[in-house]
Amino acid sequence: MIANIPSHYLIIGSTVMAVFMGVFVMFVRVRSQKKPVNAKKILIPPFAMSTGGLMFIFEQFRVPPMQILEAVLAGIVFSFVLIATSKFEVRDKEIYMKRSKAFFFILVGLLVIRVLAKVILSDSFNVGELGGMFWILAFSMLWPWRIAMYIQYKKIEKTLAMV
Repeated sequence: MIANIPSHYLIIGSTVMAVFMGVFVMFVRVRSQKKPVNAKKILIPPFAMSTGGLMFIFEQFRVPPMQILEAVLAGIVFSFVLIATSKFEVRDKEIYMKRSKAFFFILVGLLVIRVLAKVILSDSFNVGELGGMFWILAFSMLWPWRIAMYIQYKKIEKTLAMV
């Protein structure tokens, strides 16, 4: 069924979905800053996203090893930006995400980079392979970021326990 859809429509559709998901993430992030953080809230997103790896069961989403490496490296580089802007603070003996004005602009910037890269690379890769590459990039960005957040959270939680 997907094979019958012209690739430029798939690129447009997936780009629109990426923009909606990016906006959704921004709203979730703003709302989450109003509630205390816990380990589950930090670790569930990467585990939930890991189910997307099932796409690689289908051949059209498979990515050659060199492109996997490129996507992983790009994801790790992007994760450093997120790690640098994700900080915690203690309020009323509970741990909250610290508000960061830069985080919003970073998310928008990452979204713009992703959309531009998808449009540029859509001439060089088929849509499924490109989807697989961007999933690998996002997954490689999410894991280091969330692990760093978890480590930072545990350090603060430990200091709270001592007080």
